[in-house]
Amino acid sequence: MAPDPYEIALLVVGVAALLAAWVPSYTANRPMSLPLVIVSVGALVFLVPFGLPDFDVTAHLDLTERLTEIGVLVALMGAGLKIDRPFSWSGWSSTIRMIAVGMPLSILAASLLGWWAMGLGAAGALLLGSALAPTDPVLASDVQVGEPEVGDDADLATEDDVRFTLTSEAGLNDALAFPFIYGAIRWTDSGVSVGQLGEWIAVDVVYRLGAGLLVGMAIGWLIGRISFAAPGELRGLAETSQGFVAIAAMLMAYAAAELLGGYGFLAVFVAAVVIRSSERKHEFHGHLSDFVEQSENLLVVGLLVLLGGAVVGGVLGDLTWQAALVALALVLIVRPAVGLISLAGSQVAPVERLAIAVFGIRGFGSVYYVAYAMNGHDFDDSQLIWSTTVAVILVSIVLHGLTATPVMTRVDRARSRWSRVRHRPASA
Repeated sequence: MAPDPYEIALLVVGVAALLAAWVPSYTANRPMSLPLVIVSVGALVFLVPFGLPDFDVTAHLDLTERLTEIGVLVALMGAGLKIDRPFSWSGWSSTIRMIAVGMPLSILAASLLGWWAMGLGAAGALLLGSALAPTDPVLASDVQVGEPEVGDDADLATEDDVRFTLTSEAGLNDALAFPFIYGAIRWTDSGVSVGQLGEWIAVDVVYRLGAGLLVGMAIGWLIGRISFAAPGELRGLAETSQGFVAIAAMLMAYAAAELLGGYGFLAVFVAAVVIRSSERKHEFHGHLSDFVEQSENLLVVGLLVLLGGAVVGGVLGDLTWQAALVALALVLIVRPAVGLISLAGSQVAPVERLAIAVFGIRGFGSVYYVAYAMNGHDFDDSQLIWSTTVAVILVSIVLHGLTATPVMTRVDRARSRWSRVRHRPASA
């Protein structure tokens, strides 16, 4: 009797989940990353004749969109809950620079490369640039902040600029790419006009961003209030130690923002940051973060296995040599260049600026944006856009996966030496 593909799939996911729990102990101090291992496993599994169906992202846009949407949402919630640094213009200046300067420059550069080097139409080039500009919260755990500091002896000033900036940037720019995604959709559906431009600014930029921000703040305040300062005789959620409260907050923030026409990704990240700020040293934050991290790890395993299946299934089939060069350029040249430009003149140490600029990891957020835009909208050269997007993600997984651990170790050592020099007492 032939094996049931469903049962084979369950076995594959189980093995991959086991590897996700086990492999990090091996890769922690080595030039290797979990995503690189799991994608390789996924590719190998789909190559073996188990009877598994080919996973074609272009033929299953609804499924691709929903799976990556959930993965990004959980990653955004986890990223926000881990940030210890209170918001201030000076404390978040590096993030603001990367969002306000680096992201528009990334979109512009990637769009121009898509149009000039790959021959994409204007709308397709804008979609490519907008989808590949954001750093990814899903695959960037190696360069993000660790678990939140909790307890009475918690030191909330321990976040270094590199990990903090990369974490907060990944949390914010996934949402802030959306206006440009909508711009590409409007362009391919209706063309460019003064009326369309005005509507884009009023609705897709001002209203949707504002709604996402306000909903996130409101949901975050509400969850923080009933967790740490429940009214009357009600028991605060923090006393229950139920980590799935984080998922409840995530779903509430996302759904409420989307129902109001706002950006749900932005609402989720803002809600998480507000929850974290409501009572910073309470151990409940540890429960929330642990639950989200475990949920995220399981989701990432499944997504990476499917990505490996998509690669061997032919998603790169339309990749031209020009597109391959663009993929390399976006990771090796464009991101480092715009990162250094964005942080020029900042208070961040030069070696940390370079690390922030280089580790702009691309991942499933880009897949989500392309699937979202193409689901119900006709873009020319859609297969080429898909091939280029996946190529950029693979380059990022390989390059950043092999270099993140050794580079971050050297950055930490350089920071430690610099700190000792700065605090060395002057000789008499």
